[in-house]
Amino acid sequence: MDFMFIITIFLIGFIGSYISGMVGIGGSIIKYPMLLYIPPLFGLAAFSAHEVSGISAIQVFFATIGGVWAYRKGGYLNKNLIIYMGVSILIGSFIGSYGSRMMSGEIINLVYGVLALLAAIMMFLPKKGRDDIPPDQVSFNKWLAAFFALIVGVGAGIVGAAGAFLLVPIMLVILKLPTRVTIASSLAITFISSIGATIGKISTGQVEFVPALIMVIASLIASPLGAKMGQKVNTKLLQWILALLILGTSIKIWAEILL
Repeated sequence: MDFMFIITIFLIGFIGSYISGMVGIGGSIIKYPMLLYIPPLFGLAAFSAHEVSGISAIQVFFATIGGVWAYRKGGYLNKNLIIYMGVSILIGSFIGSYGSRMMSGEIINLVYGVLALLAAIMMFLPKKGRDDIPPDQVSFNKWLAAFFALIVGVGAGIVGAAGAFLLVPIMLVILKLPTRVTIASSLAITFISSIGATIGKISTGQVEFVPALIMVIASLIASPLGAKMGQKVNTKLLQWILALLILGTSIKIWAEILL
């Protein structure tokens, strides 16, 4: 492991975590393809899909801690939402991450491509604005929220994600929650999800710990900075940033799969 490798991994973690903290996602939607494609561009060893998913799981766990900490006093964390979706996604993420040891790298990439494409489509669907509703007056279908969280957890666990890149559009489009409540609460939910994904990946030997540590350090620095910036940016802009990131990633992954 040389200096160039360390710097490359650190920059991937820092840039991805800053953006993820700003738009309320765990970051795998950005860092998964970055870890796959960027190191080989600099002549560095390429990671396998299993290794990328394992590194992502560890990194997301720590990145979401920083994001939740930054949002803890903002009044946008909805406890009922976090409980119902958190428990369901924890179960799903463990099932997905543990079962991924029996899947090929191509299948893991395929699952990622499907999840990213679905998220991109949902972000561009028309949404009814509810941003005028105070956080303490938000209501939602609890069992519908739990069901979607379970399904997302299984898929996200396979690729080492926490699922926020799909949870956010579900919460905005289907559950019709206010944007800032969605962003803050999704970070807490994805933190819970990352627990299941991390346990599953470590227990099945899919984690490269040194690159994961570098990513964690970068995330702990960048994620809180991104979250603070996210509280100052227009909510519509946040939605478009997230949508464009997801769409771009989806196109890249599907191009690799089909070609």
